[in-house]
Amino acid sequence: MAEIEIPDPEEMSEIREKAFTRKVALTTAIYAVILAVTSLGGNNAMKEMLLAQQQASDQWAYYQAKVIREHLYRIEKMRLEAGLLERGEGVSQEVRDHYEKLRKKVEEEERRYNSEKKEIEAEARRLEHERDLNRDKDPYFDYAEVLLQIAIVMATVAILSTSPLMYGFSIVLAAVGAMLSANGFLLLVRLPFFH
Repeated sequence: MAEIEIPDPEEMSEIREKAFTRKVALTTAIYAVILAVTSLGGNNAMKEMLLAQQQASDQWAYYQAKVIREHLYRIEKMRLEAGLLERGEGVSQEVRDHYEKLRKKVEEEERRYNSEKKEIEAEARRLEHERDLNRDKDPYFDYAEVLLQIAIVMATVAILSTSPLMYGFSIVLAAVGAMLSANGFLLLVRLPFFH
């Protein structure tokens, strides 16, 4: 009759623990990858927000310069009209034509600055929208990073204590963190307490 070898309970326990440790370690590596992607997304959102704010500020300064020039030309046009009125009926047709020619030229410049400032305003508003969008994304990345870091710590504790409960807790934290990270990229749901 063939001899049947009964496995040593300590060996079986060690094999089970090694399998558990490998499974948790692999899962922790996945958490770390998700954390790296989340961190990158958060950094990019912050950079884009700051860049858009700076560009919007530049556009608004440019807009203000156009507004000032438009007002200067409007004032100049009004001065020319007042000067012509001041001179009254006694002014020669040649002088009147000269005033009218200057007034039209100044009025054209005023209109040009008015139309240019509208384009600048539209660009500034677009940049502000981009800034706001990236500002709205940032908290999702922040909370996702925290949850993923805690998940990594809980997985480490699970390995040290061979606790399936801790491992399960780390999975829940990592899943919530991954969902927040995905929402940071896509902004499918806007949670009111994040803004």
